[in-house]
Amino acid sequence: MSEPLPPPPDLAALRSGQTIALFLDFDGTLVELADTPDAITVPSNLHERLCALADRLGGRLALVSGRAIVDLERHVGPVALACAGSHGGHCRDATGRAVGNVPGGLPPRSLADIRDFAQEHGFALEDKPHGAALHYRADPSLEERGLAFARDIAAEHDLDVKRGKFLIELVGRGANKGSAVRAFMDRDPFAGAVPVFVGDDVTDEDGMCAAADLGGFGIAVGDRRNEQAKYNLASVAAVHHWLGL
Repeated sequence: MSEPLPPPPDLAALRSGQTIALFLDFDGTLVELADTPDAITVPSNLHERLCALADRLGGRLALVSGRAIVDLERHVGPVALACAGSHGGHCRDATGRAVGNVPGGLPPRSLADIRDFAQEHGFALEDKPHGAALHYRADPSLEERGLAFARDIAAEHDLDVKRGKFLIELVGRGANKGSAVRAFMDRDPFAGAVPVFVGDDVTDEDGMCAAADLGGFGIAVGDRRNEQAKYNLASVAAVHHWLGL
């Protein structure tokens, strides 16, 4: 059994000797997970506090979420930060300008099949601009059935399957949080900084790998085993404390 990961050094100490860029997951990292995506509780003034942190970092802070950007903004308001939604499939800078290509939606036939499957088998469907997610937190026994279906749909329509906590998602090929980190790190104000990726789920490991490849590291949140992180923060509250939010 692997040894528990240590907590990260104090953020102020990290910043004292190097230029840091932060990449932050949203659900399970900045907000507590909920039974459904719409049931989350967003801490008061979270967006304003993140913007203040971004200012202290010279703008080198990005949200990197599995949610679509438009969905993030439904919960936190207009996001005046660099942001990657749909698992890195849709990136934009702090001014709202696109970074890379803006992806299209899933093929209509695949969406129809996913909706029919979700309704028939009891999954909660999250229809996104650039993908679709099957949630099964209410019935974990649905996992294998959903995964088999998703793999079949992905093979038929040339899609990728993403896994999360009680979540199976279908997205366009090549979309991942690591590609988002690399896209931002190629641009100002991120270029030349040490990237630090903070996240709680398996999809965050791509972002942590990219951060490590570019000279930084990952911080895992919670108690899930993580092969890519260097440090650990125990909870959302611990993340907020470490960030100074």
